[in-house]
Amino acid sequence: MIGSPDRRNDASDSGKSDGNPTRGLTRAPLVIVPIGLILGLAAVMFGARAAGEGGRPGPELFLFLLFLILGVISIVLAVRLSRPKVRRGYSRRIQSILLPILVLLMFPLASIAIIKANVEPEEQRRPFTPLAVMADSAKRQTVQLTVETQGESRPQTEINLVPQVGGKIVYVSPNFIEGGIFRRGETLIRIDPSDYEVAVVRAQANVAQAEQVLTREVAEGDIARADYEDLGRGEPSPLALRVPQRQQAEASLQAAKADLDNARLQLTRTSVTAPFDGRVRTKSSDIGQFVSPGSTLGRIFSTDIVEVRLPFTDADLAKIDLPIAYVAQNRASAPLVELTAVIGGVEQVWEARIMRTEATFDTQSRALFAIAEVFDPYGTGASQNGVPIAPGLFVNASIDGRVLENAIVIPRDGLRVDDEIYTVNNKGRAEIRTVTVLDASPERAVLSSGVEAGELVVLSPMERSRVSIPLKVLDVNDPSVVLVEPEEPEWMKRQRQREGYKAKPNADADDEDGSTDSDGTSE
Repeated sequence: MIGSPDRRNDASDSGKSDGNPTRGLTRAPLVIVPIGLILGLAAVMFGARAAGEGGRPGPELFLFLLFLILGVISIVLAVRLSRPKVRRGYSRRIQSILLPILVLLMFPLASIAIIKANVEPEEQRRPFTPLAVMADSAKRQTVQLTVETQGESRPQTEINLVPQVGGKIVYVSPNFIEGGIFRRGETLIRIDPSDYEVAVVRAQANVAQAEQVLTREVAEGDIARADYEDLGRGEPSPLALRVPQRQQAEASLQAAKADLDNARLQLTRTSVTAPFDGRVRTKSSDIGQFVSPGSTLGRIFSTDIVEVRLPFTDADLAKIDLPIAYVAQNRASAPLVELTAVIGGVEQVWEARIMRTEATFDTQSRALFAIAEVFDPYGTGASQNGVPIAPGLFVNASIDGRVLENAIVIPRDGLRVDDEIYTVNNKGRAEIRTVTVLDASPERAVLSSGVEAGELVVLSPMERSRVSIPLKVLDVNDPSVVLVEPEEPEWMKRQRQREGYKAKPNADADDEDGSTDSDGTSE
């Protein structure tokens, strides 16, 4: 038959095919694919065990089903590739070789990669180290308010030394120098008195001449009266008795005497004397200089009283209850002021009294100035070291004010900008509070509201952003004493729970192997 040769050819081809040495190679996937599937399932089971210890078996179950499906598909493909064909090319042989190798590598590597991708990284937590701060509790105390202010000392009396007469300076006192000390009535400068002495002599001559004229007029009046009495012609007139001429002579005599007194006065004014005990601030003239009346010879000041002009705000006036129009009746009843200044590296202290306040407020600073006086600053009023309070010295003033009972007092370090403080509760949580400050000094702050007695106030320097974190509070008087130990955060508690959960199976295994004593030895 026509088709017989074809069948023979097919049979011969199939026979040849059965004898082909590559026939077994095409059936290799039937054996290798199940091996790859078994390796992949083993990797899945190993990952499932590791994940089971971590408590997450979900992804491994999904991988198990995925590899089961892939294994079935791989077996089907291997069966199809293993069927004999009439034509066998080199590409089909290569596929038959590569497919088992890829299957062997694909299942384990893919399962391991997927398992590692699903494993959570180990959490690394820093140890819980809270910020340690110093703190002290707010207290209720009876305190006396104080007012702190500053001022410049100045002499109560200071004048320009001027002559009343003109002339050439012929004498200058050794004490009339800048910084010189003089006494009241001491001659500081003497002007040439020659011209004034001549004026005195001339005035004395005029007085003598006026006295002679008056004597003559009196005598002539007496002669006229005697003549009228001898003639017996009645009562004479004043003109006949030369009464007007006598009065004129008397007036001339008085004028001459006045000129003499003026000449003597001008002569005494040639000596410029000190009107008080004091010191010389500046000197602007010297011997040999010609001066005119009213010209400045120098500037001097009195050393009996030194004043300090102290500014007070409205809040300061409320602390010391000082009236606006205040004038002390005497020194004993005046408010006491402590003045301090550093001179030569040593703090000097002087005692002063507020004797009065100025009549008006200062228009620039809106403050009322009070005048504090230091009596005898170069003597009994000097400092504890005998240092006088010199004019021009800038001093700090402290005035005792009203007494407050049951006021809240905190250390000054606890008061921050904008009248804020940081308080801490018994759990280490900080809080920012705004307080009302009544008085503040370098040591303490007196508050009226914003904090209660017994609450802890942070004294250590701390940024505002650190208020939100837990704080470890130490006693400022004894830093070894811990006042507040903050609680552990929630994340640390959860971490301890997880660590305890992981350690529990190990503990159960130890119990099965053998019990352990408290000292770590097995029974």
